[in-house]
Amino acid sequence: MLAPMRFFALLYLVLVGLPPVWGAAPSPATVAVLYNSALPESKQLAEIYRDARGIPPENLIALDLPKTADISRDDFERFLLNPLRNQFEFRAWWTRQLDASGVKLPVENKIRVLVLIRGVPLRIQPTPKPPSKPEATPQDPIAGRDEASVDSELAMFGVEGLPKDGVLVNKFHQSVKSIVDAKLPFLVLTARIDAASLATCERMIRDAVEAERTGLWGRAYVDVANKFPQGDQWLEEIVKSNGPVGIPTVVDRFNDTLPKNYPMTDAALYHGWYDWNVSGPFLNPVFRFRKGAVAMHLHSFSAEQIADPNKNWSAPLLERGAAVTIGNVYEPYLHLTHDFSMLHKRLLAGHSWVEACWMAMPVTSWQGVVLGDPLYRPFRHLSGTGEKQESDIPYRALRAAALEWGSDPVERRQQLEKASERMNSGVLREAVGLELLHRGDTPAAALAFRKAQEWYVKPEDQLRQDFHLITIDRAADRKNLAIQALRAGQARYGLIPESEALQGWLDILDPPPPPPADPTKTPPVPTP
Repeated sequence: MLAPMRFFALLYLVLVGLPPVWGAAPSPATVAVLYNSALPESKQLAEIYRDARGIPPENLIALDLPKTADISRDDFERFLLNPLRNQFEFRAWWTRQLDASGVKLPVENKIRVLVLIRGVPLRIQPTPKPPSKPEATPQDPIAGRDEASVDSELAMFGVEGLPKDGVLVNKFHQSVKSIVDAKLPFLVLTARIDAASLATCERMIRDAVEAERTGLWGRAYVDVANKFPQGDQWLEEIVKSNGPVGIPTVVDRFNDTLPKNYPMTDAALYHGWYDWNVSGPFLNPVFRFRKGAVAMHLHSFSAEQIADPNKNWSAPLLERGAAVTIGNVYEPYLHLTHDFSMLHKRLLAGHSWVEACWMAMPVTSWQGVVLGDPLYRPFRHLSGTGEKQESDIPYRALRAAALEWGSDPVERRQQLEKASERMNSGVLREAVGLELLHRGDTPAAALAFRKAQEWYVKPEDQLRQDFHLITIDRAADRKNLAIQALRAGQARYGLIPESEALQGWLDILDPPPPPPADPTKTPPVPTP
């Protein structure tokens, strides 16, 4: 067995910084920024983003657009699509030619990323269909549908002569190459800096730039919820991906989503589904994600609107501190939305936010939208480089252990246990417990959670250890023990907002009896 000092020597190397590992990425010179000149706030935000990323001033595009989130297909083409094509022609950003089938498309393109700024319309409304048009059916649910996100529609705006109905294949889907190397001049990756308020948009930009200097460190939360096998598998793949890189991951596999005010601290990553509106931990008024957090909730209408910070999912996640998210503006169908697991793996590989999102999206001209700084690379410093912050130390230590003992989980766990003892670190010991739980060793996991609870100072972190222990009982169908622990937790944590989560699980495991019947009301007499 290696001496404990070996671990701290390795941790020192990670804190000092190992050589960074990443590939090509879009440069600021390849980014165009589109804003609505009819809204001064839109121009202001475009200039803030331009300055934050060093984008050439001449790459800003001003169009006089409708001031509404929704836009008709005709107005989209009149006010946005055709003027944008004219701007690319005028600025000589692309060269377009006719292909063998007579379709006009870009064969060279200097712009690889198009950023849509708050104030640019979000959704293209469905066009009323004449009787001759095909109708969607269960066998072909997208037949004849032309509603879409503006962002997705613009991804191939340089190609003329394409059908307006249905979807187009995304040739960048599943790519492992950067858009810089992919040789797809007809495709422009779109992203949107938009949220419920200008202040949130400015914070998203600032957080992405600052978090990129340090790297994104913290805890991941995955809420599987068991809705459809494909989506559940995406989330399970994220859990598997996090282990080898040392990201501690809390997983909830019960059919219900996480309860209201669940103690989700140090949240750097969140992946979940399937509630219509924001719920669970995010209803806690004091909840905030870690700076630079990546958060997403799989739902058909997650980005139906982004003006209300408490409706749907995309806007609420951003309002609660996430730097980036994704969403859908209409019903996309599961197989035509972002593959969460592929997106996450591409981020871990060092790709930029916009590239990872489009690598995970099978189609264009559909419902998806990418929200946040497209150039943001949250895991640029996963190798241990970047500016160091004290609050990141335990998470960097977990990464150091994954680098050194990735193929030897027993040795890694033993080294982390010793490190947690020396550092009195609840974070490290909880991470050990989570890994043991994932591996099915529940007795050892329970011991680790109880030890972590002793070292945590904040009651919400202590409460989460109780939830881990109750999870073990609940998963093993020890209902009575789980109920007892929930009631004991209520007595212990009654004064903190997060304790409301205990009642959420009690209502599931031990629901209150229905109210008594009102004797003054006579039941209706059935008619013969």
